[in-house]
Amino acid sequence: MENVNPAVSVVIATKDRARFLERALASFETQSEAPPFEVVVADNGSADDTRAVVERQTPSRFVVTYVYEPAPNRGKARNRGIESARAGLIAFCDDDVQAPPGWIAAHVAAHAGAPAQIVNGPILNVASYDEKPKPTVANFSRASLCTCNASVPRSALDAVGGFDESFDLYGWEDSELGIRLREAGVGWKFAWDAPIWHVKPPEYNTLEVEARKAVEKARMAQRFLEKHPSKRARLATGAHGLNLFRARLLPERWLALLAGVATDDRAPGWIKALARAQFLDGTYARELLAALMKSSGGETP
Repeated sequence: MENVNPAVSVVIATKDRARFLERALASFETQSEAPPFEVVVADNGSADDTRAVVERQTPSRFVVTYVYEPAPNRGKARNRGIESARAGLIAFCDDDVQAPPGWIAAHVAAHAGAPAQIVNGPILNVASYDEKPKPTVANFSRASLCTCNASVPRSALDAVGGFDESFDLYGWEDSELGIRLREAGVGWKFAWDAPIWHVKPPEYNTLEVEARKAVEKARMAQRFLEKHPSKRARLATGAHGLNLFRARLLPERWLALLAGVATDDRAPGWIKALARAQFLDGTYARELLAALMKSSGGETP
């Protein structure tokens, strides 16, 4: 494709998910009514064939660029992607998504004629690439910024310094950036016509993987609260009295029981789903309490 100046740069941070990334890039070939755009893949230290997947792309609808950030840090990866982007509007999505044909056009339309603003769209979690539901009220979110499906003017990102690279584990780096953008006077909009399908196959979305994310997210919540110690932030992270009191009472054996039920093939599906949700919630709450107590020198937060 001719290397024209793009109106939109889609930044995708990725690590060791080449097969997912390939499907995500293919979905951008189907974009309709979109202005010229590019996709910037920010490889966050992959050991698989992510680079080869990007370099063998020959899209006819967009230019794709590969950048490499070796440090395992999603904020750093996205910052490298932003630095390499050429457009005035930056859109973010994950590597395990399918973008509907009107996704880019909807984000562009949401910004047209408006002051600088964050635009988030509905995120529809699905178990396979064959599932393509439409958004419902359950997909609404008041998150300040969710990089699975969002767009922000490049000038606004540059003005606040981009992502805080001290968030070196999973979670909260996008919400934290969203808060700084809002504090800088950037507006916020939820675009119902810009949904994205977030593909989470059960064989990849294991309890072990999600438990690790819960632990990391709890630790990053403590860092988030250090920067933004507001009541709203405490509620958003679960760092409020009732939740922390509950975390103190959660015995390890109860979490072990929940994990066992969640992975028991003999249990009914809804029971497994309930046990899984409760286990991950409890794991997060306990780790959050531990992180807050560590930061306060062992004192009860």
